[in-house]
Amino acid sequence: MKKSEQEWQQQLSTEQFRVTRLKGTEAPFSGDLLYHEEQGSYHCVCCGQHLFDSGTKFDAGCGWPSFYQSIASQVRYVTDSSHGMQRTEILCANCDAHLGHVFDDGPAPTGQRYCVNSVSLRFKKDE
Repeated sequence: MKKSEQEWQQQLSTEQFRVTRLKGTEAPFSGDLLYHEEQGSYHCVCCGQHLFDSGTKFDAGCGWPSFYQSIASQVRYVTDSSHGMQRTEILCANCDAHLGHVFDDGPAPTGQRYCVNSVSLRFKKDE
């Protein structure tokens, strides 16, 4: 999914654009979805792609919503060496929206912690 920077700016809030298109990070412990506990699914705020299920969400205490697993093939992984660190960036596989990073310090069964910016997600409640 390719859109111009201007099209994304028209579609997204200033903060959503800064995080998803410019690879920003929301302040820790500030996101609306951090303590969100309803059952449902989490989708890309830019294109609507289903990225995570609520059953894989956990409280990592890191300040951002965390999941131990993504929906298969819906997240793309890129090496990120910015800020003097070596990390794995996670992007929406459909529109390349920056979601956050994944770390190898999560719970079983995967051992993964997908650390995701709330503003990059839209929640859809199970019906």
